[in-house]
Amino acid sequence: MRKIEKPILTVLQGKVPEHRPVWLMRQAGRYLPEYREIRAKSKNFLNMCLTPELATQITLQPIRRFNMDAAILFADILLIPYALGVGLEFREGEGPVLDRLDHENGLAKLKYNSDMLMPVYETVRRVARELPATTTLIGFCGAPWTVACYMIDGNSKKDFAEAKIWLQKYPEKLDELMDILVEASFIYLSEQIKAGAEVLQIFDSWAGLISGDEFKRFVIKPTHKLVQKLKTHYPHIPLIGFPREAKDDYKTYIRDTGVDAMSIDQGVDINWAKRELQGIKPLQGNLSPDLLVVGGDAMMNQLQHIMQTMGPKHIINLGHGVVPQTPPEYVKMMVDYVHQYPVN
Repeated sequence: MRKIEKPILTVLQGKVPEHRPVWLMRQAGRYLPEYREIRAKSKNFLNMCLTPELATQITLQPIRRFNMDAAILFADILLIPYALGVGLEFREGEGPVLDRLDHENGLAKLKYNSDMLMPVYETVRRVARELPATTTLIGFCGAPWTVACYMIDGNSKKDFAEAKIWLQKYPEKLDELMDILVEASFIYLSEQIKAGAEVLQIFDSWAGLISGDEFKRFVIKPTHKLVQKLKTHYPHIPLIGFPREAKDDYKTYIRDTGVDAMSIDQGVDINWAKRELQGIKPLQGNLSPDLLVVGGDAMMNQLQHIMQTMGPKHIINLGHGVVPQTPPEYVKMMVDYVHQYPVN
């Protein structure tokens, strides 16, 4: 009997898939009417993340509508601070608001309680049971640096000014926080793997805020620690890193963190990525979310350019998440086009 292929796993192994794989960051979200329907009936966003019945439905929505090659767990990168005992709420029109971390004695109060995230692991188990045989289940967490930014500032309204102060005045405290987050993230991701996650993505959404030695210390070093712990216990699970807007540091990241693949944002020149990065590890992404909003020739031409440049050993994705104003019909157009595009 011929083995059923999961195209994303094939690309992550450095092989040519049967068809070009595609999934989208934030593919389950406000642009989908079926998501908005669930959201309208829900208490709040955090409750949606921690209610397996709802989170499972939301995770599966883009699979059922578009036939994506991967489902990514519906959750949030700030569930780890929540499980560390940090007050967290998501306010309409404002986004996440956390209790700010005090540099003097705040770290001592952080105690990770994995039981608080049991509903997330149950969601993974439920999704794994319902996915088509060819669809990959992706789990994720926020990278230590990005999660630390939110914990230190309490929100993202001022470009993480307080986190930047910690960089200069309290770097040792930041190192300590990184270690706490590495350990918590390892436990969190380990439980996702046990529940059925086949690939993990580490989102470093704010990696582009720092560079040079700071990037090496607070992005590369903690990510490498997390990757090594995961590789020691789960060597069969591919890890995708996403250091968004890391610019000149992308090459350092893909070489030094130990990830198996890397997602690139739309600011990366695709020809440079082909020349300088793809020979190191498999890549994912690069299409601008704005082009998915516009659709038409603009989207299709750039999509074709990416696929022609990168070849079939590339996972089609966006350079960041799907934005709320995206027309679902353009997503379908994109996915169908990718699936029909020849691999040779």
